[in-house]
Amino acid sequence: MLSELDISAIIITIKLALISTSILIVIGTPLAWWLSQTRVKFKVVFEAIIALPLILPPTVLGFYLLMTLGKNGPIGRLLESFGGSSIAFTFSGLVVGSVIYSLPFVVQPLQNSFASIGKQPMEVAATLGASKLDRFFTVAIPLARSGFITAAVLGFAHTVGEFGVVLMIGGNIPGETGVLSIAIYDHVEAMEYGQAHLLAGGLLITSFLMLIFVYLFNRHFSIMRGSEK
Repeated sequence: MLSELDISAIIITIKLALISTSILIVIGTPLAWWLSQTRVKFKVVFEAIIALPLILPPTVLGFYLLMTLGKNGPIGRLLESFGGSSIAFTFSGLVVGSVIYSLPFVVQPLQNSFASIGKQPMEVAATLGASKLDRFFTVAIPLARSGFITAAVLGFAHTVGEFGVVLMIGGNIPGETGVLSIAIYDHVEAMEYGQAHLLAGGLLITSFLMLIFVYLFNRHFSIMRGSEK
């Protein structure tokens, strides 16, 4: 049976994943579009910065976020100067850390989808009098919907499973920053393997089903696009 702390961890994790994924889609969409269209000389530098969390140890990123967002860090001191407080070891801090760490899992699928559209659909829309903004919302986004599905699922799943970053920036405060991955670790540390199996197994099955959904959707979308040509 799940304990109250386990249920709280599940609720916090789902809330964190939903909020972080929503922010990532809002931030990642224009960023991915720009990366797919720009020809600036230093584009590779921007792509490397975005992809850095893919290879950077989570604890390293979490440590620097803690140093930046903590009360002695530049952002923490800035917030306090305006009458606020540090967001380290708060749910808001978890959101910031999750958004930064999951950014490449959202931006890269979107960038690839936007790049695969090609120039022709956008040029046709332009000849019909559509503005750049109209072309983006009525042509680019609908044609890249498979990328949005993939980005949303990967961003959500990655946030749910994250451990190092959330532990460093959020700690393990029950009811506020205690997420599912930390709850599993706590059960293992206490040798409560049955509870750990229950939570870990649920997370494993959920992640597996989400990936199956992504693959099936992308396969269906590819078939549909092929039939339209």
